[in-house]
Amino acid sequence: MLGYLFPGQGTVRVGMGAWMRRRPAARERLDQVDALLTRPITPLCARGPLDRLVATEHAQVAVTACNLAALAVLEEEGYEPAVVAGHSVGELTALHAAGVLDLAATVRLVETRARLMAGVGATGGMRAVMGLPVERVEELAEAASAPGEPAVVGLENAPGHVVVSGAPPALDRVTALATDANKVVPLQVGNAFHSPLMADAVPGWAQAVRAAPMRAPRVPVVPNVTGEPTTDLATLREALIAQLTGRVLWTRTVAAIEACAPGVEVGDSKVLTGLSRRAEARCLSMSDPGTLRRLAKAVAA
Repeated sequence: MLGYLFPGQGTVRVGMGAWMRRRPAARERLDQVDALLTRPITPLCARGPLDRLVATEHAQVAVTACNLAALAVLEEEGYEPAVVAGHSVGELTALHAAGVLDLAATVRLVETRARLMAGVGATGGMRAVMGLPVERVEELAEAASAPGEPAVVGLENAPGHVVVSGAPPALDRVTALATDANKVVPLQVGNAFHSPLMADAVPGWAQAVRAAPMRAPRVPVVPNVTGEPTTDLATLREALIAQLTGRVLWTRTVAAIEACAPGVEVGDSKVLTGLSRRAEARCLSMSDPGTLRRLAKAVAA
């Protein structure tokens, strides 16, 4: 059995999903996703341009399409997860993998989430703080915040890899307050995700999540905002709503997966694999051509 980890929006790039077109199951899944969307996403994944692909309304859909296609490959190979989790928007694919959401509901929710978050407007940004413990980054964010200009820890990605989300002036102050400004890296994102600045998107998102048809999960899911495995459907639904403004506890999530099974990054990305290594956890990436062979060995072990 395996722990499935689904990547999020920050993993988009032109050409993503190309290897999946060589697998019939993945190609069929990509075609299914395109048919369910208001506008097909795979042409944009293949050819760009990059500035359109990385826009929130497209990036979240593109990552989800590739996650779903990679999942189809694992299903074709006969694998089943023991536990699942997804980074930010990847949590929706995790819920699909656990049987909570069917394919159509997954695609509809991702499209809605992307539209709502893009609709908030460019009110903030995000910066990765490298090499500092989360407690110190929390202190920096608190010291940098001002009325109407918040800064919060948005993502605990791994030991020494923490992302601050907030208003641009507050982010500038975080950089100025850091002992080594070179450790603060701006992220190419359109807003302050996982922060109070996304509050305007919450009412519409909560309405969409509560209206979506969901079933009890077949396997435990580790929500971003708790970092604890659960099979309780009400908890999963509320955690999905809270995730929009809540902190992504990815370090804790990886530990929960590691306690259950070896991890595999299910998508066209190696980002979560790298974060897992920072946390000294086992993880293989579906982007690596040798992963299926290594998975067979890992499962046998």
